[in-house]
Amino acid sequence: MMKKHLCLIVALLCPSPAVHGYIWAWMYSLPYQSPSEVASFKGAGPSPSQDLKVTACSPEVHCPQGFFCDRHFGLCLIFREEGEYCRRDAHCARGLSCMFGKCHPTVPGGQEGARCHQDKDCGPDACCARLHGEMVCKKRLHLGEGCYIPQGGIAFSVNQVCPCLEGLVCRRTPPNPKIPSEYWPDKGDWRCQKK
Repeated sequence: MMKKHLCLIVALLCPSPAVHGYIWAWMYSLPYQSPSEVASFKGAGPSPSQDLKVTACSPEVHCPQGFFCDRHFGLCLIFREEGEYCRRDAHCARGLSCMFGKCHPTVPGGQEGARCHQDKDCGPDACCARLHGEMVCKKRLHLGEGCYIPQGGIAFSVNQVCPCLEGLVCRRTPPNPKIPSEYWPDKGDWRCQKK
């Protein structure tokens, strides 16, 4: 009974912008102040270092050098370094991209791990597939590598597998050639094999 009431309270509070701000602040270990609170702090005349930490920003009001405007909070925050949490590329320092929720070194286009939209954005032995939900260049599978693709669901939509290299085909092989195929496990043992 208590769980139902708690879930109802959480569901009612979640649409609130203040709740979203506090949740994101908690996730990023940041102090949360609403833009109106920030404006009141600025009027109080804090020191220059404090002023940079709580500078409000908007599409019309830009941040000082070395800071980005976090539009969710409406605050100027210091650029994130490698390994720090982010929500978009603009939150990361120069040379870093926001991938999988953290700032990572930017991979040059076409190389393995680089962002892509379609296969032609990647090198000749690569394809454009999802890795943790992000479209990146991944290498095509070599002889003997597992190539099982789930029927659908979350596993397929979050992480995808490239096809086998040219001249290879993804084929199911029995664990033991003497066992009939109707007794193989659902996944079987799908491997890239010669045509």
